[in-house]
Amino acid sequence: MRRGRSISIIRAAAAPALALLVIGNFAGYAIAGPNGLLALGDYKQQLAQRQVVLKQVEAQRAVLAHRVALLDAKHVDPDMADELVRRDMGLARPDEVIIPTP
Repeated sequence: MRRGRSISIIRAAAAPALALLVIGNFAGYAIAGPNGLLALGDYKQQLAQRQVVLKQVEAQRAVLAHRVALLDAKHVDPDMADELVRRDMGLARPDEVIIPTP
């Protein structure tokens, strides 16, 4: 009779114990998982680094947009066209110094 009672207690405690294990698993991942609270600092650091890279890329894009505007087919900047032709075609004389524009 004692043995039957102990088995029923174990069966009664199994479901709540399993539920606690599942909840503990989710709580552990919420805190220490790859997307948990402890990873938040790393995400903020990565965001700051990527914002710096974004500003650099935007600055490069602005420079390239300016150069494209100077080479517009409707009104080409003569100095820019001359610079590109001389540099790319090798038409600069040895005594000339070509200073590229930004």
